[in-house]
Amino acid sequence: MAYSIGEFAAIVGVPASTLRYYEKEGLITPRRDANQVREYEEGDIGWTRFILHLKGSGMSVEELKSYTEWRAEGDKTIPQRLDLLEKRRQLVREEMQKLQQSLDLLDRKIEFYREKPNNPKLVFAYPHP
Repeated sequence: MAYSIGEFAAIVGVPASTLRYYEKEGLITPRRDANQVREYEEGDIGWTRFILHLKGSGMSVEELKSYTEWRAEGDKTIPQRLDLLEKRRQLVREEMQKLQQSLDLLDRKIEFYREKPNNPKLVFAYPHP
């Protein structure tokens, strides 16, 4: 089944302008019909969602371009792709750790404000890094 850019944008959850930008950057390559209108296929859904997840992980457009080029080159580039994904995974883990620390502090501050009315002398102690 072929999807128009509007239909495909709704399926993958991004504006059509994002799809046009990704195409301009070489991240996706939709088929064109006889009138040069973009046509997206079922197989484009998984790839586009994967690109969006990588982007959501903080991967830059330049890194996405590299990954896309390596993917097009085939299995000989698996080591480069693996390296890029492992590095990104480590960065995501580090960011998750920082976010967890922020969440822990928010939880402590919320608990402090819930207890403060019952204990006016209660003082909030900020953790030391």
